Amino acid sequence: MCESNAYLLKDGQEELLLESVDKLIPDGDTITLENIFGQRKIVKARIKEMALVDHRIVLEQL
Repeated sequence: MCESNAYLLKDGQEELLLESVDKLIPDGDTITLENIFGQRKIVKARIKEMALVDHRIVLEQL
């Protein structure tokens, strides 16, 4: 499995945003995340870190 959990960094704290993300689509200042269960979230954020071996995506809220 190649999915990652996505976390949103707010005020220095990481909050789980979406589990089992398999698609990340940046578009200007928003990012669309989709997971293997068909859930979709759109957030106003930027990518802070992607550690795919650790299955982690960290986004920083704008």
